[in-house]
Amino acid sequence: MYPFPRCPGRRGRPGRGGRAKGLTATSNAGAAPASPQYSASVRLVIARCSVDYDGRLTAHLPSALRLLIVKADGSVLVHSDGGSYKPLNWMSPPCRLTEHPAGLDQPARWTVTNKAGETLTVTIEETLSDTSVELGVDPGLVKDGVEAHLQELLAEQLHRLGDGWRLVRREYPTPIGPVDIMCRDDAGTHVAVEMKRHAGIDAVEQLTRYLELLNRDPLLSPVHGVLAAQTIKLQARTLAEDRGIRCVVLDYDAMRGIEREGTLF
Repeated sequence: MYPFPRCPGRRGRPGRGGRAKGLTATSNAGAAPASPQYSASVRLVIARCSVDYDGRLTAHLPSALRLLIVKADGSVLVHSDGGSYKPLNWMSPPCRLTEHPAGLDQPARWTVTNKAGETLTVTIEETLSDTSVELGVDPGLVKDGVEAHLQELLAEQLHRLGDGWRLVRREYPTPIGPVDIMCRDDAGTHVAVEMKRHAGIDAVEQLTRYLELLNRDPLLSPVHGVLAAQTIKLQARTLAEDRGIRCVVLDYDAMRGIEREGTLF
């Protein structure tokens, strides 16, 4: 059996249309969905429907209760409760959505067509919910625990590497890129610290190259190495220790002053 295909489509500019006023939501449960206009709103429809795709091949989804999403950029997605985040099918913008209201003997129908002439036809037997909401501008994903933040925290907390350690510079330059932290230990020896969230063999190889170049400088040599990360793979630790590189596992919560609940210490 062939899996239900994912409709191809090319990304394009968001569709043009009227702007929704404020962060409002409307619900028209039980009624056939009204004809949408591209706007700043996302539309969520829960309906019992069947879906037919006609393009490079044809496929059919039998009638079932599904979530239909019409995004502000014009894309249309068909979701079921299973399958994680992946839709059963979708049509990417630029595409055109045409809605046909229900007749005496005909159910409501959506026809979605892209530039290639492929079509996604959604036959709607029953609409349980039809809601539109303006989401506004998304600020984007803010990652927690990124290497830059770890580097900043460790530069301020060098005691985690040893007593009496002193910072020389963050982003210490080399001909093949900057070392995250250059510092001196309590004996005054230079130490290059490479930071990772999750360190593998690649991180060891990277730090090894840095150390080879840094140790050519008579003003710095000898330069020792420290690989600091939230997690370090066993193979990476074995290789690092074989090359004389020290491995340090960082507790990100502790560095931020966050106490874990349910611990004795």
